Amino acid sequence: MAFRDGPFENIKVPAVWTAGVSVIACALGVTLLLVTDARSDAAYRPARNTVEAAAAPVSGVLAAPVRWFGAVGDYVGGYFFAVSENRKLKAELAELRPLRDQVIALEDINRRYETLLAIRPDPIVPMATGRSISDVRGPFSRARLLDVGSAKGVKVGNPVINEQGLVGRIVGTSDNVSRLLLLTDVASRTPVLIDRTDARALLTGDGSGNPRLAFIRGVGSVQVGDRVLSSGDGGAFPRGLPIGVVAKGVDGSWRVKLFSDRGAVDDVRVMLFEDFSQLVGSTSLDAEPLAGLATVSPATPAQAAAITDAASRRDAQREAQAVAARNAAAAQAAAAQAAARNAQTPAATATGPASTPARPRPAPAATRPPAATAPAPTASQPVPTPETGE
Repeated sequence: MAFRDGPFENIKVPAVWTAGVSVIACALGVTLLLVTDARSDAAYRPARNTVEAAAAPVSGVLAAPVRWFGAVGDYVGGYFFAVSENRKLKAELAELRPLRDQVIALEDINRRYETLLAIRPDPIVPMATGRSISDVRGPFSRARLLDVGSAKGVKVGNPVINEQGLVGRIVGTSDNVSRLLLLTDVASRTPVLIDRTDARALLTGDGSGNPRLAFIRGVGSVQVGDRVLSSGDGGAFPRGLPIGVVAKGVDGSWRVKLFSDRGAVDDVRVMLFEDFSQLVGSTSLDAEPLAGLATVSPATPAQAAAITDAASRRDAQREAQAVAARNAAAAQAAAAQAAARNAQTPAATATGPASTPARPRPAPAATRPPAATAPAPTASQPVPTPETGE
């Protein structure tokens, strides 16, 4: 007999009650799993892992529509509100554009200031920072006015540099303004050297953008691309300031592409350099040559005894050499006298008593030097003999 034909064929379970019972059962199961996880009972771990493994795919499938509908809602909202967002962004861009330009200008100025302040010549020379306030130009004239003058210590002849290299020199000053003569001016003459060969030359301005190299010393000492530095000859500029690179002009002459032309000559630094004597303190120049010997520690008693013993030995050796030299000189003089007497004896026998020469009388004691102070004869100095008197 089928179930529907039994006594329960008319029983109908409402769907709401079925769903409620299912939810309650699931809640009890979840609570049971949480309790078993808190107690860390190993008996319920397999069941919990099984339920989690089965619920993970179901949760992902159920969450997919929610995510999809959320993405669709965001897309539709962004599409309908794009016009207002575009207007808002344009207004913000218009407000930020002037700030952007100011930031770019400030970054450029800051970078130039940092480069100028980072210049450290060797040896250190004091500097004054200034700004170009006027540009004087003509067919051959290249000059500028700077907003720094004698009040900051600027003097005529001081070299001027920017963040790239040498710009020129000061030719006139007042309290707050100075006149800068550029390297390209027709009156500019700068002693330079070629970094590769150390060859000397003279950088002469002719009004063009690239000054000329003149009076180059040496054959083949200049090539295209050689770096040109200040030589320091004459004491007008410190040695080693970068100036430019060598290039070949259209007229066949050697010219220099200036490093200072790579940027605007606006912010400069005036090197308060007069001559090389200021690079060393006057006290250092006036110091005694042996002033450093004052720092030597005194000799110990053992060292003093060793020094005294060595000096005594040298004196004894020197005295022994002097005695030996005097004895040798005396022996040589005696031998010479004996040889002279032997040579005169046959002549006296042949001529008789009348021809016997008179024997020389010895010199008085007052005129004879003492034996101890007589200088020792040398190989190039003959020994005087009584017979010859030489």
